[in-house]
Amino acid sequence: MALLSPARGGAMPQPARGVWPGLFDVPSSGLHAAVARRVLQGAARNLPLTVAFPDGSSWGTGGPRLQVVRPEAFFARLGRDGLIGLGEAWMTGDITTGGWAAPLADQPAGTMTASAGQINEATDELAEVLTVLASRLTMLVPAPLQKLRKYWQHRPPASEDNTPTNARENIHRHYDLSNDLFETFLDPTLTYSAAWFEPGDDLQTAQLRKIDGVLDLARVAPGMRVLEIGSGWGALALRAVAERDVTVTTLTLSEEQQALARERIAAAGLADRIEVRLEDYRTHAAANPGGYDAVVSVEMIEAVGERYWPDYFRAVARVLTESGRFGLQAITIGHDRMIETRNSYTWVHKYVFPGGALPSLRAIEGTLVEHTDRRILESRRLGRSYAITLELWRHRFNEQLPRIRELGFDETFIRMWNFYLTYSQAGFAADYLDDWQLGIGRA
Repeated sequence: MALLSPARGGAMPQPARGVWPGLFDVPSSGLHAAVARRVLQGAARNLPLTVAFPDGSSWGTGGPRLQVVRPEAFFARLGRDGLIGLGEAWMTGDITTGGWAAPLADQPAGTMTASAGQINEATDELAEVLTVLASRLTMLVPAPLQKLRKYWQHRPPASEDNTPTNARENIHRHYDLSNDLFETFLDPTLTYSAAWFEPGDDLQTAQLRKIDGVLDLARVAPGMRVLEIGSGWGALALRAVAERDVTVTTLTLSEEQQALARERIAAAGLADRIEVRLEDYRTHAAANPGGYDAVVSVEMIEAVGERYWPDYFRAVARVLTESGRFGLQAITIGHDRMIETRNSYTWVHKYVFPGGALPSLRAIEGTLVEHTDRRILESRRLGRSYAITLELWRHRFNEQLPRIRELGFDETFIRMWNFYLTYSQAGFAADYLDDWQLGIGRA
């Protein structure tokens, strides 16, 4: 059974270079395409959306419109590769929303005519479609087919397992795309994680509130030695030193992030208070037992991999003093869904975050209990704020398309990045995903 299964083998996509191996080749999978068509038609009968076809027919009870531009190609992709096929159908234009036409395979960047406003409207509608699907994801595929998951679910490639060597390559494939790219849509702090919105906030204000929230949960106070696992572009370290008078060691595996973070830190005159190290958390923990009064880590655990969660939390416990606290921000998934999907290889793995794995709150707590003497003492939920954050990022990204094309990113990348941001937004809007800030320490 290939329905909803991952893509099979093939060369690795290289989005920054516009290399999309096999993407525009429509799979030959007549039987699987027929099954996919029947499954979607059956599910759509009770869904508040419209699946619209070129002949004027439609499925669904009404609502946001998913336009099927090339039905045969769409169902072939869906039948062979499931949710990977759904994303690839969007990237190639086999499906769309708002009439946003996709480029041909050999069409050069900058030749599309849709404006930023039109693309934002189209992807706003895509967000509505995907939110409907995400809120009913467990009901879309009939139970008998779901029970066959173990027979068709393939593990991610061994090369994406987060060993110290592979972890650096996985991080490189996403975070080293281009600092200039990320600057087009992030706020001036260059913070690439869920903000914490309160009424009236702009994005920068909400991001600073988020950073302060993590520092508060770690009990960061003047004079402390602070370790950050996952530097980003230096926003948290800069805020911690400027506002709380501490010293920070921050770890990254991204050469691009390290370079720009160091530039920003030097420009702020804080190079003597912040060290940005290109180093794995496991290596650093082994060399610095008890070396820190507080540890903070914002949405880095998603890149650790389930196999290495015990190593991650043991590393944090190892570097902390006896009374030290850990402020963690993590994207989470429901525990049952984590168990069911733990070995799946998804569109997000293939095109955006190789090696990624989302924990559940229960998994975090269980790993802490089994492998450390630390416990969750406080928590704060930010999932709905993440939906707002992602929508703002997407709109800002599309408003900067001339600059993005100037940087060398092609039209397929633009559709891919829109799908990534919208797909993620829908997950949080539907409560399929969540985002938590956790204060961890000795009970």
